[in-house]
Amino acid sequence: MAGPDRMTTEEVVRKVLLDEHADVLRESLKLLVRELMEVEVSELIGAELGERRPDDRATHRNGYRPRRWDTRAGEIELQIPKLREGSYFPSFLQPRKRSEQALVAVVQQAYVCGVSTRRVDQLVESLGLRTSRSEVSRVCGLLDEQVEAFRQRPLEGRYPYLFLDAKVEKVRDGGRVVPEVRGCRARRARDGTQGDHRPRRRRSGD
Repeated sequence: MAGPDRMTTEEVVRKVLLDEHADVLRESLKLLVRELMEVEVSELIGAELGERRPDDRATHRNGYRPRRWDTRAGEIELQIPKLREGSYFPSFLQPRKRSEQALVAVVQQAYVCGVSTRRVDQLVESLGLRTSRSEVSRVCGLLDEQVEAFRQRPLEGRYPYLFLDAKVEKVRDGGRVVPEVRGCRARRARDGTQGDHRPRRRRSGD
């Protein structure tokens, strides 16, 4: 875990996603909640979208109604399913629930570490949904397509980058053997310029 004045690599990537690629997160979040709403409605009426079950279904879908949803990734225009009889309200919009934070975290995790079926399954359970593993896998597959498209996109323009190189040796310190960085060297490039920087010697655990 990083200290109070530091960030882990995962935390840095999450911050970059929100600061520079909020539109990507927003679209993936929109896809995820759309599929979760379909799961909820299917459970409520007893039939999946397009499924013919005239004998044991509670009611039918009746189009959609728009609703704006403010998230930390930006505003999303939801299309909430309507029912012919009764009403439906998404569980993640219920007051006093921290569902938005959990949803955004799952999407961020997908871009940082890959899509996790277990994380999506836990999210579905936290929303109080009962669905099959195959349905969870289907939602993960859709999210995985979004992540893969982002990772394989062509890069245009210039990007700053940083190279780090160091030699690590084990040294004695107060009766302990600890790794220590020696000869650390950083090389950075931004907008076509390059430069070298040699930081002070420090232990790898500092």
